[in-house]
Amino acid sequence: MSTAVDKANLAVKKLEKVMNKQYYPHFHLAPQSGWMNDPNGLIYFKGQYHAFYQHHPYDENWGPMHWGHAVSDDLVTWRRLPIAIAPGDDWDKNGCFSGSAVDNNGELYLIYTGHIWLAGQGNDEKISQSQCLATSKDGIHFKKHGTILVPESGIMHFRDPKVWLQDDTWWMVVGQRDTNDVGQILLYHSKDFKSWTFDHVVVSDIDPNVYMLECPDFFKLGDKWILMFSPQGMKAKGYQNRNRFQSGYIVGDWQPGKKFSIIKPFQEMDFGHDFYAPQSFQAADGRRIVFAWMDMWESSMPSKQDKWMGSFTLPRELILDNNNNVRNRPIKELTALREQPKSLSEIILNNELKNTNIKSISCELNIEFDLSQSTAERFGLQLSATKNGEQATLLYVDLQSKRIVLDRSLSGLELKGYRSVPLPKTKKLSLHVYIDASSVEVFVNDDLYSLSSRIYPKLPAERQINLFAENGSAKITRLDSWQLKSIYA
Repeated sequence: MSTAVDKANLAVKKLEKVMNKQYYPHFHLAPQSGWMNDPNGLIYFKGQYHAFYQHHPYDENWGPMHWGHAVSDDLVTWRRLPIAIAPGDDWDKNGCFSGSAVDNNGELYLIYTGHIWLAGQGNDEKISQSQCLATSKDGIHFKKHGTILVPESGIMHFRDPKVWLQDDTWWMVVGQRDTNDVGQILLYHSKDFKSWTFDHVVVSDIDPNVYMLECPDFFKLGDKWILMFSPQGMKAKGYQNRNRFQSGYIVGDWQPGKKFSIIKPFQEMDFGHDFYAPQSFQAADGRRIVFAWMDMWESSMPSKQDKWMGSFTLPRELILDNNNNVRNRPIKELTALREQPKSLSEIILNNELKNTNIKSISCELNIEFDLSQSTAERFGLQLSATKNGEQATLLYVDLQSKRIVLDRSLSGLELKGYRSVPLPKTKKLSLHVYIDASSVEVFVNDDLYSLSSRIYPKLPAERQINLFAENGSAKITRLDSWQLKSIYA
């Protein structure tokens, strides 16, 4: 008898046959076909890295959520595995929503949210959500065990469990929308994984407009505890909170038996257009690594016409600096993808557009500007650009506003708008940039800021890197580039 997982795996293969891969990433995790959103169940288990993700295998739109699955030996090259879990049981009838994974004495435990629509398909006015368990001995085939935690009476939105083991006790944080429409994160603990005891509300009411805190994660970084999550409902304010929903973190102190005490309030984590639901895990060597969904709810998604949607960001290492900022930078393992190195030494731009002839369909760049010898009003890079610059994603320094800007106004299909970060007060400015078939990720001065955005150049078009300076000059002290190999083994 064919199971829900079997049917879903067949659907993925069937849909893949009609996919167009013109915008499909070369070095980012994306679905084999169909829809992908949040990273789930990220874990190092029995010598391999597992990445699960929210997945709708039947078409390119969001639908009843399954857990897609990929595995890697090195965090760089990935192999696709069959879908891990599919909805359909009494406790997860309409979706296996986001969650996490733990190693419990050599068994892989997936803890996820079972989702049920109580008033008909897609009607979020009346839903039921609970935390559920699935387990596997081989890391590929999973057995579902039903519900392990239900919310208090009257609570509908109760999701995205993140579980970890500490001092022989299991701990779980869950996002909740209370009966007054206030977003909260709740902490529970358990000795046996079956019965869970409420500990305390970790945070609540962080902003008067926030009605839900999704995808919580709680972990130690340096000597502090980081509460990472995605608030819904924040209003834009100046350059901040410009996306439909945000993702970020609060820094504080915590130990079992005590309440979480906040040291630094909510900060955004990434400043591009497309970054949501980040989830962290520990690498084999103890580094704290994070993936996020590199898309945004209610945004234009041109790859849907090609029968797929969704991508992860690059894996990034998290670092806590001396000012209690959580910084993120690409993991060192990604250098294994480099080929065809090209270096350009000192370049002076005088009110001009300069072609580099560096292809930017699957490319990494490291560029350094001398700010002390740059006077142009705007100067920087055109990414995924035509030779004349009429189509390009602009990444530039604006000396008037003293900001670094990532601008999609000329990027191609549908997507508009810009995002920006403050220009660091340093003589040297380095921009580390990854350009894939439909995305750009920028890291400023190693890990001071990151900006992640999807782009969809109108094709066919030659996609290369141009340099430019407007109304003045700019000095580039070095430019290193590499073409990047595919991550799919």
